[in-house]
Amino acid sequence: MSQIISILGSGFSSLSAACYLSREGHDVTIYEKNKTFGGRATQLIHQGHKFDIGPSWYWMPDVFERFFADFGQEVSDYYKLTKLDPGYQVYFGASDSVLISANLDKIYALFESEEKGSSIQLREFLRTAENNYNVAVKDLVYNPGVSPLELITPKTISKLNQLFFSIRKQVKKNFSNPRLIKILEFPVLFLGAKPSNTPAMYNFMNWADFGLGTWHPNGGMYEVVKGIKLLAEENGVKFIANAEVKRIEVDKSGTATGIVIDDVLIPSDIVLSGADYHHTEQLLPVKYRQYTEKYWNTRKFAPSSLLFYVGFDKKVENVSHHTLFFDVDFDAHASYIYDTLEWPKDPLFYASFPSKSDKTFAPEGKESATFLIPIAIGLEDTDELREKYFDIVIERLEKLTNNSLKESILFVKSYCVNDFMDDYNSYKGNAYGLANTLTQTAFLRPRIKSKKVSNLFFTGQLTVPGPGVPPALISGKIAAESISKHFRS
Repeated sequence: MSQIISILGSGFSSLSAACYLSREGHDVTIYEKNKTFGGRATQLIHQGHKFDIGPSWYWMPDVFERFFADFGQEVSDYYKLTKLDPGYQVYFGASDSVLISANLDKIYALFESEEKGSSIQLREFLRTAENNYNVAVKDLVYNPGVSPLELITPKTISKLNQLFFSIRKQVKKNFSNPRLIKILEFPVLFLGAKPSNTPAMYNFMNWADFGLGTWHPNGGMYEVVKGIKLLAEENGVKFIANAEVKRIEVDKSGTATGIVIDDVLIPSDIVLSGADYHHTEQLLPVKYRQYTEKYWNTRKFAPSSLLFYVGFDKKVENVSHHTLFFDVDFDAHASYIYDTLEWPKDPLFYASFPSKSDKTFAPEGKESATFLIPIAIGLEDTDELREKYFDIVIERLEKLTNNSLKESILFVKSYCVNDFMDDYNSYKGNAYGLANTLTQTAFLRPRIKSKKVSNLFFTGQLTVPGPGVPPALISGKIAAESISKHFRS
């Protein structure tokens, strides 16, 4: 029987859930607080320069393929992909960088040139990583996160020990070269946790990196948003922008009965929130909130970000589409994020130059660049601090890549903690959700289905399976399946 389903937010998890639910014949409407759809994955166009405001990495292409295949479609029906080669570049010092090839044999050769015998270790490491990927990403992460028994299957029983030692220990056991260690620990950043706190099982991210490669949707990540939105519309989903939900209506029996926008009640059989989990619970009476402020304050969050979107009136030399700057101490920076919760003294940063691969991102002869500094959530965010860190980034960029750039800057736009809170009601301005640590994995994350309000469900980066675009698509599918099961019970 068709049900009226109201979805809060239009990020990847909401879009995914909407597609599955509408396919089941339900009357699905997405209500978006902002004027554009896509949640954090929106787009900025300024003076002919284009920027993906949110996600810029396209990893785990099989997850996207699986999503579209569920609807009898292919990725190429909605957007085109280019495999990047090199996948990315890593700077360790001035004019000292390595390119991570799209070819595994070249990666083995790179490792061997850095540390004799390491290519043999890498082959074994990636064999384990690929096996973990096939178990975790193709199976475990599609579970609803309601029981520890989800983690125990014939395929995982021999791997459970990997949950109790870290990726850092695993990497350092096999590699001693500090440059190679940084390269192998880098993918953990997508999980939002320190390598020392991330279970070794998550080395499947290294297979996502080296084995599956780094891709670019032609036109940018926003093309993926547009593609999934089109799929949703083809299945009958309705979209309403500039529609901020002020309250979730709950009747005396503890059942969600609708949402309130502009003082108007919109009756709903099911309410699904892809908005910030903490914020969504603030839309409920206190007695219906599952998690206390103490609970949220004691969670380990993935970082927030200070981002800069910059237009240059010339091409930037000696950089790749994705370029990482690991010329300062990784652990010192991580400590500022997770331990002291302060602005970093010597920040690591990431730069994206999509106009290196895609001419649609910048006018001829010019460059569009995005710079990202991972920072702690809840930090003071002022114009003065943003200016300070932009100067740090540009000076380091010039020194490390042997460029002269300050006089070539056309414009700078920034985005930080205050913007994440204003635009997305993000808890303390977090950018990526909860970190995937052992105590915040699977059934230990906030639940998809509310324990206190019937007919209320959640999806997105603060619930299962975790942060990132592929997990968001999976989260949407899990939420839709949970709703379908709810109706059948």
